[in-house]
Amino acid sequence: MPEPRKKTYQVVVDQIKEYFLNGELKPGDKLPTERELANLFNVSRTSVREALKKLEIKGLIEIRQGSGSFIKTSESSTLTVDLSSTIIHAEKKLIYEILELRRVLEVECAFLASRRATSEDLERIREALEMMDRSKNDVELGLQADVSFHINIVRASHNSIFLQLIQTLSEHMHNTIQATRRHRLANPERVQDTIDEHKEIYLAIASGDADLAKHLMEKHITQIRKELAESSLRYCEENSN
Repeated sequence: MPEPRKKTYQVVVDQIKEYFLNGELKPGDKLPTERELANLFNVSRTSVREALKKLEIKGLIEIRQGSGSFIKTSESSTLTVDLSSTIIHAEKKLIYEILELRRVLEVECAFLASRRATSEDLERIREALEMMDRSKNDVELGLQADVSFHINIVRASHNSIFLQLIQTLSEHMHNTIQATRRHRLANPERVQDTIDEHKEIYLAIASGDADLAKHLMEKHITQIRKELAESSLRYCEENSN
């Protein structure tokens, strides 16, 4: 069976890696503009924008509002490598362990974001939320938007160590969110519920209600763990005979 065709933005991610991230540009160097990249790869600026967001989530570039996109500095890259070598070691319990870490980290970040988020931070979170709403029928784009939503809340905490840590774990975070969405979105009625949960968190942060934001994020991640555990239990029961 042939492999599923990659979406345009995924192709652009690979092209940017090949042309720039693995090329002659050094950490701290600026990438071409969205328009220039769109012309270079003969794709839409929307595809370029989605690709850049994906690379930012992976911690490979930094997008600075009004300035452009830059290759991550060597200091951040070194820290990422160090964290990766000491943290990312797990087998069967990996998803649950990542969720435990996310619960500690993201609950605090939601609290801090409510007090520290700038208008640009709130705009990034809102854009991710709107993308989730637009991509109800696009599994990959919806997943990307979900991951972006959570990482941008961490970014809005304005704690650089928290951000570098979550970027280090982005692939595992991606996997936990993917597993949750696969379970939840199998029921069409849960699609809007999932979006509404994220919207409530955003509104609490935007209104500066730190205690509510903290409570809602903890409730959200606790519910994720509960649903995954229930899903695993049902699978074991169905396959026990």
